[in-house]
Amino acid sequence: MEETIFNILKIENEIKKRKHLPIYRYNKGKKVHKKQLLFHKCEKRNRWVFGGNRSGKTECGAVEVVYLALGIHPYRKNKVTEGWVVSLSRQVQRDVAQQKILHYLPPSSIEKVVMVTGAQGSLDSGVIDFILVRSECGGLSKIGFKSCDQGREKFQGASLDYVWFDEEPPYDIYQECRMRVLDRRGEIFGTMTPLKGLTWVYNTIYLNENDDKEVWYEQIEWADNPFLSSDEIESMTKSMSAEEVEARRYGKFIATSGLVYSEFDENVHVIEPFDVPAEWQDNISIDPGLHNPLSAHFYAVDFDGNVYVVAEHFESEKDVSYHANCIKKIADRMNWKRNSSGKLSALIDPAASQRTLSSEKTVVELFSENGINVNTKVNKDMFSGIATVKSYLRTADGRVRLYIFKNCVNLIREFKSYWWGDGDNPIKKDDHALDELRYYLMTKPKNVPKVKKTEIQKDKERLMKRLRLNGQI
Repeated sequence: MEETIFNILKIENEIKKRKHLPIYRYNKGKKVHKKQLLFHKCEKRNRWVFGGNRSGKTECGAVEVVYLALGIHPYRKNKVTEGWVVSLSRQVQRDVAQQKILHYLPPSSIEKVVMVTGAQGSLDSGVIDFILVRSECGGLSKIGFKSCDQGREKFQGASLDYVWFDEEPPYDIYQECRMRVLDRRGEIFGTMTPLKGLTWVYNTIYLNENDDKEVWYEQIEWADNPFLSSDEIESMTKSMSAEEVEARRYGKFIATSGLVYSEFDENVHVIEPFDVPAEWQDNISIDPGLHNPLSAHFYAVDFDGNVYVVAEHFESEKDVSYHANCIKKIADRMNWKRNSSGKLSALIDPAASQRTLSSEKTVVELFSENGINVNTKVNKDMFSGIATVKSYLRTADGRVRLYIFKNCVNLIREFKSYWWGDGDNPIKKDDHALDELRYYLMTKPKNVPKVKKTEIQKDKERLMKRLRLNGQI
């Protein structure tokens, strides 16, 4: 009798404890995301959610993985499982899918974590290879993490119960993953925002042109998410073009022109040059090249965090000494800031630190010898970099935070001619200026606080505004 009472109390304590865990509070209570529940209830083996940003699509993908790993799926026969979480890149994995899974996975259920980078004591800041999870079915489930930038070959060999694609993968990786779940009669599920137009997902999943009985999809829009306010929805809608609203709000496929930066508007983002206050001077960014052009731009930031591209050097078939002299001449003309040794500072592609067989010195060393200290510690992740540039072209509330002086003609040209390719990356052509713009913007804080201006700074701005209105500058 005592043992029975003890076991009952133990169960009651476990129930109380679980009530506070995110996975057991998911879609419980007054607010329920009905379309997320449709996804979890669907018994098809190839399920997709096409949703706008912040519609709740990634949430249901992460929860599905945790359900399967813990053996607590409310609508499926549970068992010990092994599956993959596939992101576009390792950094996107860390910042999105991995973060969501760690949020919903109870720490007490984690048996072991193997890292690619970072320490096990700080999972949020590292990249995870796989997690072993104690399943309530008995035994250990395994959640593996993959990224599309590893290439198709890294997806061979395994036998899996499921694969979750967080955003649209290249077609060859999708096909390879289908082979991974074949012998276990496993499943594929994906959650994505269809930003690239009528790709293979449109034909294979949305149109289901092969009439696959196991294919299912649901579209989620912002209004389906009960945790988004109507005011927030209205604000975000106003900040986007009609085509973007279709994809980013409603999760619809649209036949776009394929421009990467469709937010760029020459009438808005390109402005007449003016004398930049010394307090605004921020940094220089360089994308090196020999036969290809070397691109360098000077960047300034005003007191509200708005970024200005204020000068440009862009030339090919020249050596480092020539480029350094050109950059220094621009700096002299603008009275650009230097360090105590009289040197300029700049960001540069990390490849500049590599020594080649044809040169005894690296590009970093050559720039230093020519009066420019270059910093190679820049974030080159393509996907998050493009998203960052887009956020400066237009914020969620419709503000513009990036302005380009009209004499920066090569950067302007690249904005207007940068296209998505057939795969999952932009076409690698005419992107040198855009590359170093990404390097620079990725160094900026995500939310730039407003700095209180002094009376002298306010007087300077009023004077500059008056001079521009009078046509004196």
